[in-house]
Amino acid sequence: MAMASPLSTPVAALDEDTRGAFLVRVYQHLALAIAAFIVFESLLFFVGAAEAMYDFVSGASAAWLLILGAFMVVNWMATTAAHDIHNPARQYGGLFGLAAAEALIFAPFLYYVFNVEGAGGSATVAAAAVITIVGFAGLTAVGLFTRKDLSFLRPLLLWGGVVALVLIFAAVLFGLQLGVWFSVGMIGLAGAAILYQTQTILRSYPETAHVGAAVQLFASVMLLFWYVLSLLTRR
Repeated sequence: MAMASPLSTPVAALDEDTRGAFLVRVYQHLALAIAAFIVFESLLFFVGAAEAMYDFVSGASAAWLLILGAFMVVNWMATTAAHDIHNPARQYGGLFGLAAAEALIFAPFLYYVFNVEGAGGSATVAAAAVITIVGFAGLTAVGLFTRKDLSFLRPLLLWGGVVALVLIFAAVLFGLQLGVWFSVGMIGLAGAAILYQTQTILRSYPETAHVGAAVQLFASVMLLFWYVLSLLTRR
């Protein structure tokens, strides 16, 4: 009988030490992506690009649609590159590329919170970051230690993602206010994605796919942070 290649064997089928080392690498790279996001975001504020982007998107809904469309394309390209386990350079290009794309799409929102929302903007961002970290830690623990198969979440995530995109584009095009409950729903969607992805990377990913796994989690963490921050700015 032919032996499975280590490039395709899920870490769940390997020994405990290998699984543990894989998870350490995944969360190290997740931390690296978050650090890169902070660096890129700081640069955008330092050079004045965040303010320019805020002025750009606040003047026309079509500008925001353009940014959203570009972000979706970059997100797909970065995620695909990060899962190329035969090409480490592409993997890291995908990771840093997604961090840069997240920084760009967050820039006008964070500029609004810091400069338009009021003096409490920094405290609001800090509170959103703490809530996101605590929520992510709790969801990660559930995803890693629950024995329940969470694969049933996949079609719900796909359906919810499509509905959310339709609502977002409709809101931008027609000036709709999605409101508090949309933010709450998106927080739930991001949390479900973290649960599903945490279990999936352990059960389905080979030990060389730690960068791709980190990118998947990073995208969901940033989605969670966005809507937690959105909810807090509606107080």
